[in-house]
Amino acid sequence: TGEEVIALLTNTEKATYIRDLLHYDEDCAGGLMAKELVKANINWTIRQTIEEIRKQTRAVEKMYSVYVVDDIGRLIGRVSLKKIILADDHTLISDIYDEEVVAVESYLSDVEVAELMSKYDLEAVPVVNIQGQLLGRITIDDIVDVITEQADQERQAMAGISDDVEEDDNVWLLSKSRLPWLIIGMAGGVAGSRFLGLFENLIALVPTMAFFIPLITATGGNVGIQSSSLVVQSLAGGGDDSFSFARFFKSFVVSLINGLVLAVLVFGMNYIFGEELRMVIVVSAALMGVVVVASFLGTITPLILDRFGINPAIASGPFITTANDLIGLAIYFSLAYLLY
Repeated sequence: TGEEVIALLTNTEKATYIRDLLHYDEDCAGGLMAKELVKANINWTIRQTIEEIRKQTRAVEKMYSVYVVDDIGRLIGRVSLKKIILADDHTLISDIYDEEVVAVESYLSDVEVAELMSKYDLEAVPVVNIQGQLLGRITIDDIVDVITEQADQERQAMAGISDDVEEDDNVWLLSKSRLPWLIIGMAGGVAGSRFLGLFENLIALVPTMAFFIPLITATGGNVGIQSSSLVVQSLAGGGDDSFSFARFFKSFVVSLINGLVLAVLVFGMNYIFGEELRMVIVVSAALMGVVVVASFLGTITPLILDRFGINPAIASGPFITTANDLIGLAIYFSLAYLLY
């Protein structure tokens, strides 16, 4: 056991250090932290602080700042090395320290620590207990593996892979991680094909309409995934999760510009290739409408899923793809009905 291994250590200080860290799960702040850091008492002078820094830095590989504590070890601020170097020897730490310091509690999850460090662009973050006493610190080197793993999981989720898998995992695990969302996507495809059957008479009347169905559905899918990816990325980084007017208006303006550009390009190409004018108008107008609607769905779907506690990275793709296919076809054939 861990205790038996610790008992074999001849260095009492190292044994105590390891025993303290074993109290925490490996996926929380306490399990990630290193106890080596540089701290100063708020009542110390600069001379005392520099002497302590010389002693303490022997066990510290990288020092980003000095943490300030009170007489019972509670973290109350930080002071930069620049301030310490420039200050007079008799200046008190209490006169130059910064009270604003971002800290995490020891039982905070590693993912939340990674999000916080990314959000505030921190190179190191102090770890405190429930009483606010300084326990250790987590550097960006300690958390980089968590950030990388989280990014990998988000990419897999956006691709419709529900479990954390690697390429060299067994066949059953790889299959099981992909099947759920493939089945949902298949169900969406079946629904789309049945929906397409409702317009059988119109397709028989204007056979060339069938040629542009892939264009409409593919464009809607691409736009939806682009929009949802930005929102999911923002949510994963602890960004804005509000349903604000500004967010949707900005998304609308972007989709309007993109839709207009695509519509003009498609209109020009189809006109040059000699398509019937009514067909050219239907395809161009439908394409613009699909871009606007798909952008809206791609923005709002992850926000709704996140609000209900569903991982938007996993579920956004199937929902958005299916919805965009159905709505895109509805817009396309509705416009065709009006002109034919």
